[in-house]
Amino acid sequence: MLEFALLLVPALLAWFAYDAMRVREAAIGLARGACERQGLQFLDFTVQGAKLRLARNAEGRAAWRRTYAFEFSEDGRNRRAGTIVMLGDAVEAVEFEAYPLP
Repeated sequence: MLEFALLLVPALLAWFAYDAMRVREAAIGLARGACERQGLQFLDFTVQGAKLRLARNAEGRAAWRRTYAFEFSEDGRNRRAGTIVMLGDAVEAVEFEAYPLP
């Protein structure tokens, strides 16, 4: 039984790392698309993990709720903060810091 546990733990860690990378790549694409639709510049072309916790999805199953932070600019002169929340591999929310309209 110990041998099975010693094999299972690395396999679970590898699965979690793979899943985290897959969802992060999806969040990057979603943040880029949201910025393009709003006419904003997606800065640094990346997101960074801000929060990770367990939550229930619409079917009532446990899933990871990951919150990612990103930066954008409306005119290229300043940086503004945005967040994207992923529940499992589905987008739950995209938020932009308020900025003045020209």
